[in-house]
Amino acid sequence: MTVLERRYRMLLIAYPRAYRAAHGDEIIDVLLASAEPGRAVPAGREALGLLVGGVRSRIAHLATGSPWADGVHLGVTAVSAANLAALLPYVGVLPWWTLLSALAMLAVLRGRLWTAFALTALTGAKAVAVAGGWVLFDLTLVPVAPTFLTRDSLFERGGPFTVALGYAVVLFGLLVLVWRGGPTRARSWWWWPVVPAIAWAGPAWMPDGASYALSLSRVAVEVAVFALAVVGAYLARDPRWSLASGIYLLVASGELGSHADTLTRQHVAYWGVLVLLTLGAAIVPYRPRRHCLD
Repeated sequence: MTVLERRYRMLLIAYPRAYRAAHGDEIIDVLLASAEPGRAVPAGREALGLLVGGVRSRIAHLATGSPWADGVHLGVTAVSAANLAALLPYVGVLPWWTLLSALAMLAVLRGRLWTAFALTALTGAKAVAVAGGWVLFDLTLVPVAPTFLTRDSLFERGGPFTVALGYAVVLFGLLVLVWRGGPTRARSWWWWPVVPAIAWAGPAWMPDGASYALSLSRVAVEVAVFALAVVGAYLARDPRWSLASGIYLLVASGELGSHADTLTRQHVAYWGVLVLLTLGAAIVPYRPRRHCLD
């Protein structure tokens, strides 16, 4: 294998594995046949074309099956990640409940709906009890101090309603998927790095002393994921990403609404960006198609 061929194959990783197995060798042969003699690095135009084509191919692969069912599952996955992120900084104090929350997210990712429902119900009941200062299953001393990632106590900036909303959305979404029947697609492992990024309380960008502070890392991750939803909806002309964004936006709006009397301009700007991106993901799949004139 020449250096040029090896680099072409590295670029082909952008394509799904099944596509590479079916067409990879053919693409490589065409590229090598058209390459200049002695070239060791792919031309910039070729490299960009392979990367863009790989992204398009992956998005087209994802946009299969029922759009609404897959959109509900994707939204449930995102909210499950946020629920786990709320507990992650307190793993040293609540190790078993954090583990149950992680297992619930794992079950959601792998499409094990009934297992995910049971684990989410257990974890959610405990989380709501801690937020309300009630005793459930075992004795938990409140406030629960963090062990890393943040300096706030558990649910210090949110009450039982806010916590219950996140878990209720997941449970309702899982029931909808169970009622639909049929297999549920396994989601990407890349959802795991999202959890600590949302859980981290820094860098701070809210005014000092804000009663409800949003971290810059959380805002950046959420805006990036919503922007990817717009890109996916645009390239695939598919509404599943807008449905998923709307499900997560519902939970985020409920969280902001519980602090309506203390919101700042940063909060409103954050919410407005998520709303605009959600609307964009809902609109772009139905843009007019261009037709070549005969």
